[in-house]
Amino acid sequence: MNIDTALKEAMSISGAVGVALVDYDSGMSLGTSGGGDWLNLEIAAAGNTEVIRSKLRVMQSLGLSDSIEDILITLHRQYHLIRLMGGVKNRGSLFLYLVLERDNANLALARHQLKRIEGDLIV
Repeated sequence: MNIDTALKEAMSISGAVGVALVDYDSGMSLGTSGGGDWLNLEIAAAGNTEVIRSKLRVMQSLGLSDSIEDILITLHRQYHLIRLMGGVKNRGSLFLYLVLERDNANLALARHQLKRIEGDLIV
């Protein structure tokens, strides 16, 4: 599936309010959907690149030879889910960033659906 289709499918996840496909090497979004006045996805995408870079540095310092599947940030009213895209050389520095309203979201199902979208996405 292409980027636009992947973003539309991510926005169909129960509770979704915004999604972005981001390159954490540059901090730039390849595409966004949703968001609105209170959620600037471009700023959030750039900020979350720092979260990933920081975690990768810690893993390297600890000598962990593993990879990050996803990172969850839990707020009182929202979930912020960062899913790194692995497995394909061209997608190595990309991640999907999904913001969910907690009252309307099923976190386990959202993680499952985002994993499926990641697997089907062709960049």
